[in-house]
Amino acid sequence: MECIGSESDNVENVETKGSETCTKEVKSDIESDKPTDNSLGDTSQSTACKISESAEEASVGQANGAPQETLEVKVIYNKKKYDVNVSTDLAIPEFKKQLQGLLGVPASMQKLMYKGLLQDNQTISSSGITKGSKIMLVGSTLNDVLAVSSVSKQDVAEMEKAATAKEPLCKQKIHRKVLDKGIPEDAMPGIKNLKEGLPPVPLSGMLNKHGGKVRLTFKLENDQLWLSTKERTEKLPMGSIKGVVSEPIEGHEEYHLMGLQLGPTEASRYWIYWVPAQYVEAVKDAILGKWQFF
Repeated sequence: MECIGSESDNVENVETKGSETCTKEVKSDIESDKPTDNSLGDTSQSTACKISESAEEASVGQANGAPQETLEVKVIYNKKKYDVNVSTDLAIPEFKKQLQGLLGVPASMQKLMYKGLLQDNQTISSSGITKGSKIMLVGSTLNDVLAVSSVSKQDVAEMEKAATAKEPLCKQKIHRKVLDKGIPEDAMPGIKNLKEGLPPVPLSGMLNKHGGKVRLTFKLENDQLWLSTKERTEKLPMGSIKGVVSEPIEGHEEYHLMGLQLGPTEASRYWIYWVPAQYVEAVKDAILGKWQFF
């Protein structure tokens, strides 16, 4: 005996099958729209590349924009301590320039000591300096140098009087105090009416206005003149010397007295006595340049 379903059941079966067929067709359409394995691989590779590039750009941005690491050190100068913030990757020459702005000591006249003399090819970090390190600064300001050559009010009055009377330098009272003592025993031989280049050794055996020994060393590669006395050596940049005057010493023309103008006025001249005559023009040439003689 067959069981025949009702017409409504047949309709539902048809609708269900139609629904399933429709669903399959839709899935098929969706699957056909999906990218192939290759296209997926390309997309992931592109995404990874973009992430890598973004990370690299971020790294560069941090390197350029991020503040450099700094630390605080103590600089000891003239028995005083100064707290200074300095970048760890700063080169020693740049650190000297920083200290020049803070303390007024020209960078070319500085010596920095930390477990020995700091070299210009070092940086703060490579020299072993850490937070709280104590760095010794040895050097002199131009004012210190001028103080050595400073003159009293009486000396200034005498110089003004002599200038008015056009009295030769070697006859002025301020210079006679040194010249009357005679030629130093260790003076270098002087030759008048002769011009020679600078010798390969420092000029020595000369005196300053106090009668102390003076030696001149020309560091032309550094554009510096090293002025040495028994007490210390001053490393003067050539550009800090405003002028040079000289005159033969009467009765000993093979020698000159010479004044190095270290400040804006004639009163700031550093006087040197018994300079060998044959080297005078070479000294002026080294300090001021040939163009000064026209």
